Amino acid sequence: MLAAQLREWVSAMSLAYAVRAALNKAISEVAGLYLGGAAFSRKRKLPLDTILHFLIAAEGGSLAKELHRARIEATPAAVSQRRAEIPPDAFREVFERFNVATNHTDTELFRGYRVLAVDGSAVSLPFNPDADSFLCVDTHPKGGYNALHISPLFDVLNKTFVDLRIQPESRMDEIGALISMIKENDFQEKTLILADRGYESYNLLAHLLEKPNVAFAVRVKQHHGALREVARLPMLNLDCDVSFTLTTTQTNADKENRHIYLQVPKKSKAGSKTRQARWDFPSPYPMKLRIVRFMLDSGQFETIATNLPRDFAPEDIKALYHSRWEIETAFRNAKYTIGLTNLHGRCDAFCEQEVYAALIAFNLISRVSRAAVIRQPENGVYAYKVNFKMATTLCREYLRTPSADGEKLLGQIAGYSVPIRPDRADQRKIRPKSFAGFVYRVAA
Repeated sequence: MLAAQLREWVSAMSLAYAVRAALNKAISEVAGLYLGGAAFSRKRKLPLDTILHFLIAAEGGSLAKELHRARIEATPAAVSQRRAEIPPDAFREVFERFNVATNHTDTELFRGYRVLAVDGSAVSLPFNPDADSFLCVDTHPKGGYNALHISPLFDVLNKTFVDLRIQPESRMDEIGALISMIKENDFQEKTLILADRGYESYNLLAHLLEKPNVAFAVRVKQHHGALREVARLPMLNLDCDVSFTLTTTQTNADKENRHIYLQVPKKSKAGSKTRQARWDFPSPYPMKLRIVRFMLDSGQFETIATNLPRDFAPEDIKALYHSRWEIETAFRNAKYTIGLTNLHGRCDAFCEQEVYAALIAFNLISRVSRAAVIRQPENGVYAYKVNFKMATTLCREYLRTPSADGEKLLGQIAGYSVPIRPDRADQRKIRPKSFAGFVYRVAA
């Protein structure tokens, strides 16, 4: 219903108006679902839709400053009390409804495939050893730290978050999170899923092979810990098929046929160290993979397991896997531009609320920014693209101002651009950052 209405609106008004209208409608519908609850059954100064709007448009300043910026006359304590009555599922419902209403604008495909990357990232929380998010680390000065782990599916061509799972860092299971998203999503169009080495798993590969309309390109190990059939391949550029059979038994026939034995525990608690040995399919199970190995500019080899047909050349697969880096850029923007490093609450549930709110804001900004027309210089060295940081500032002002002009917004976004510098290479510098304390927020 929402998607059909949005298509009609787009013909009559700008995309900026239509996307904001779709978000407002999703928020109103979710607020209506919770009106029957005791916490929202009577008129209040801070109704549910107000809180939803506020957190989606909030920046990284203190809660008092964000309330002033949003022109909401309420104390930070009152907002926290209201947030405690809202389950994170309400924010997830807005995220899903907003995506359903606007995902038809995500039209970029690679040879008919929608390209989704999966990866994980941690979101730091305030120190609280009693919370589920607490991870005990003996070497840490405080004995541990708090963090939630997010595992999203990200559309690398349209730059939008499609789905995600949130887990305590202490019970992080990226493979299980991806399997859950594969099971629960009905991929009605051809979809390609890109994954890094941490997702190498016979069980995951079987789930990907069994899912209709889904192809995959998963980077696999090449030396220690590599899949047995992959470890036997010579270390050179290649493109070949490997076939083998997986079994959970060790009969004489299995040994004679050189089946790959999976040592699957009969009983395994959720979150246990045995989760990578899980197996959800019958035994024996035949598996066939296409293995593509190519050399990087650094002189090192990279190996990809895939089920893409042969009309996708190794150069295509190399380019596709390289596009997976877009999810890393998205994590950086979600944390440091949208503001996931500057949360406005202490408990795990508040953090989950703000994760969904940040990704809703990210998707809205990405979809609106695509409609901005960037003027390219005639004889310039580089092409130019939208400055995501400025687009975030402008779109948040647009969300907080109901009377704001959508056409003017697109013009303002187009006025801020940055050059596209392809093939830039730099050593990755990983600097883990702790939670930004409430007292030490910047004034801006």
